[in-house]
This record gives sequence, structure tokens and C-alpha cells, in this order.
Amino acid sequence: MLDNNMHTPDLANKRFVSIITPFFNESQGVYVFIEKIKKIFLQLPQIKFEVILIDDGSTDDTLNTLISITEQDNRFSVIEFSRNFGKEAALTAGIDLARGEAVIPIDSDLQDPPELMIDMIGEWIAGAEVVLARRVNRQSDTFLKRKTAELFYRFNNMVSNVPLPENVGDFRLMDRVVIDSLKMLSEKQRFMKGLFAWVGFKTVYLDYVRPSRISGDTKFSGWGLWNFALDGITSFSTLPLRFWTYFGVIIAGIDFIYALAIMIRTVFFGVEVPGYASLLVVTLFMGGMQLIGIGILGEYLGRLFIEAKNRPIYIIRKRYGGKS
Repeated sequence: MLDNNMHTPDLANKRFVSIITPFFNESQGVYVFIEKIKKIFLQLPQIKFEVILIDDGSTDDTLNTLISITEQDNRFSVIEFSRNFGKEAALTAGIDLARGEAVIPIDSDLQDPPELMIDMIGEWIAGAEVVLARRVNRQSDTFLKRKTAELFYRFNNMVSNVPLPENVGDFRLMDRVVIDSLKMLSEKQRFMKGLFAWVGFKTVYLDYVRPSRISGDTKFSGWGLWNFALDGITSFSTLPLRFWTYFGVIIAGIDFIYALAIMIRTVFFGVEVPGYASLLVVTLFMGGMQLIGIGILGEYLGRLFIEAKNRPIYIIRKRYGGKS
């Protein structure tokens, strides 16, 4: 749970922390978010901060609002993408450009309370290399979203080589050693939660209750979340492909036994007129299963195709503000 009586860490030396935040059509909530971040600055005067604001191709007034922030405070800088590349690309850009000894990704909707950064930094000073913010209550999400998230984590952790910590989003603190390891990972089709989990390191958890969004709507549709889940499963597991090998062996075994039974029956009882209904059912079933198998194979081949083209994950149009 988020503690209202948070302590300010006792720091012997000044530390440098980078905060990275993606924005996409969030102009209504920009100033509220910035004020929350500035309060963290006041509570941690011994910490040097930089805040990297990534505009992910916004079509409203988000970019102009962000630029105005950099003109008032040089701790803030803005990275403008040439178009919308998506949140995973925005997080990647922030990680690539962050200069801090520790990096904290956080969304701008304030569903992840910035005040938790104080305890995160305290845990980091105490020796943690990764500090994860874990939601202990998701009542702010819809029932369908909660249940689908629960099913995703359960299925992903059952088939994946890298289990994901449940109810943990992108909000976390990562030490420089973790950031340097993430920057070594070069894949283009990125599932950041999986990459964060894959690198490992010494990890602690901070629990909190997630509030509702302060403004705007979620940018993930049901279809988008489904594709996001597919990215996660296919990025860190080959079990879906292996399943079809086992399925083929089982079907071949059943077919062999059935053929043997027909042979024996024919020898002893003669040939019977076959039933077209059963033949049609078996044919349609096997055809459908083959199409599913081809679809799963296509998912993996599509990701190989994207990696082979080796296009950049994002393109920066312009940078604004910040210290040199």
C-alpha cells in the first residue's frame, strides 16, 4: 500500500535520476502531471533530476504544451517523434537517451502515483537495482480488463521462459546497470514488460492502490490489448509452435489406431458404406486446426520479417529544452 507518511531518503551524495514519460494526445493533463513531478523535486532536494517527455506523434496541443514546460524549467526536455510509433518505442527512446544513474518510467495519466518515487529512490539507495510498483487493487479498471489481464498473466507465465510479475506495469525504478543491459537488446518488435523481466537483477516490490485516470481515455482498445498480449507470448516463448508438433503426433497416432481398427473390421466383417456426416466433421475439424497452426506459424514468421528489415524502432524529429 502507498504510505502517506513517506520518508525522504538520507543521501550522503547527490544522485542523478531520469524520469521518462510518453505522451500521446494528453494535453488536458500535462500541467497537472508536471506539478506532481515538481513536488517530488521539492521533497528530494538532494537528488538531481531530468525529465524526458516523449511526444509520440500527438495530433492535439500536447507538443506545444510540453515545449512550453521546457522553456520554464531546464530540467525538462521534449523528444518529438516524426509520427506515432507506440508506447514501447517511446519507452525505448527514453531509456536510450536517459543520462541518470537510475531511470523511472511513468505514465502521464497519474494512475501511477508519482509520490511513490520517493520510496523507490529510498529502496534504490539501500541497494535495490530494480524497484517494481505493484498494484494491489485494480478496481479503477473495468471488470473485463481485470479478468483479461489475470488470464494473460496466468497463461503467459505458464508458457513463457520469462515469467512476468503480476499486476506490475511500466512504472518502476531501474539502476544504470539495468539500463545499460536493456540497451544491449536490439530487437525491433519490443514487449518492454518482458524485456524488463528478462534482464533480471536484484528486485524489490512496493505495493500501491491504483486510482482512476485524471483525464483522457486509455489509448489501448480491446483489439490493441489482444495484439499486445500476442507480442508478449510470442516474444518469449516457442511453446505455441511446439504444441502443434505434439498435436500432430497425437493426431497421427489416433489416425494409425483408427486405420488399424478399420483394417481388422474389414477383414472380419467386410466393407461397410461410410458415413458422409462423420467424414465432413473430421475434414472441417482438421482443416480448421491446420489454419490455426498456419496462423501461429505466421505470427512468428512475421516477427522474423520485421527483425530482418532492421528498421529503427523510432525516429526523432526534434529535441527541445534540457541541459546540454
